[in-house]
Amino acid sequence: MLYHLLYPLNASFIGFNVFRYITFRSISGAITAFLIVILLGPLFIRTMRRLQIGQVVRDDGPQTHLAKQGVPTMGGLLILSAITVSSLLWARLDNAFVWLTLFITVFFGMVGALDDYRKISRKTSAGLSGRAKLFLQFLGALVVGLFVYFYPHFDGHLSVPFLKHIQPDLGWFYVVFAMVVIVGSSNAVNLTDGLDGLATGPTIVSAAVYLIFAYIAGNIVIAEYLQVSYVAGSGELAVFCGAMVGGCLGFLWFNAYPAQVFMGDVGSLSLGGALGTVAIIIKQEILLAIVGGIFVMEALSVIMQVGYFKMTKGKRIFLMAPFHHHFEKKGWHETKVVVRFWIVSIILGFLALATLKLR
Repeated sequence: MLYHLLYPLNASFIGFNVFRYITFRSISGAITAFLIVILLGPLFIRTMRRLQIGQVVRDDGPQTHLAKQGVPTMGGLLILSAITVSSLLWARLDNAFVWLTLFITVFFGMVGALDDYRKISRKTSAGLSGRAKLFLQFLGALVVGLFVYFYPHFDGHLSVPFLKHIQPDLGWFYVVFAMVVIVGSSNAVNLTDGLDGLATGPTIVSAAVYLIFAYIAGNIVIAEYLQVSYVAGSGELAVFCGAMVGGCLGFLWFNAYPAQVFMGDVGSLSLGGALGTVAIIIKQEILLAIVGGIFVMEALSVIMQVGYFKMTKGKRIFLMAPFHHHFEKKGWHETKVVVRFWIVSIILGFLALATLKLR
């Protein structure tokens, strides 16, 4: 919005020319989203407490988590609001990719909000059924898949990190692939959201890395130099990613141990869906498995645990899944688990950036 309002005024005052640059608007978007969450956070937390909208802790979880019972939840609404407002303020509103990403973020947020509402209203840790949640997620992801497939100059080739000469063409199957990436990313972040600040930290790292990749993918000169797929207009997603970084940083202020508020499914499902959508648009789908390695590990730990449990009729690989609970069961303090997972996430972020030159 500000681009359309203020950039045309650069003819009168050259200072307005700064709104032309994606870098300036990305940083401004991050700061704006951060301030929105910081300023509205205390009011939101007080309101949730007054309405008694608190966390419902699963009965079979670590005993230390019982203290989290009743802590305000659905804090993802704060993050969603900050990302949406900041993106609308600083991104170009004539960019279809911005609107598509905002759509999937809000849509998945609505699915998460419905899931949270059922948990809170029923006073149980079980919300929407798995089938209902997946159906809604795949429905939203289908919109993204069809959009990118029919978008002018669509490229169905996959970009494989470290292997520049291997680019398989999925053709129409790319729609299905995009749906799996988006839904998988959404649920992986959701599974990671189990400790104070655990999901927020890796999300910040992932969004920051994709901010850089989005900027590169939208600049034909830099993209060709680094041998990255050029996607015209995708640079504006750097502004969206900046808003994600700022919003999550602001939320971490209140979500750090001991958490004053939890993001709930309304936050985790939408953030994961947003990351998956950005990855699809800028043609860095497989890279998400690297930069979001923590999310992948958490999801795989659940799949392995459930599969092994069924195959062996009751035996387990981990003391508890998702993976972060395994370390809690081994005696690690919650903050130790979180910080060490953050460290791994940062290292994976650097590794993802290293793929820019190792092609």
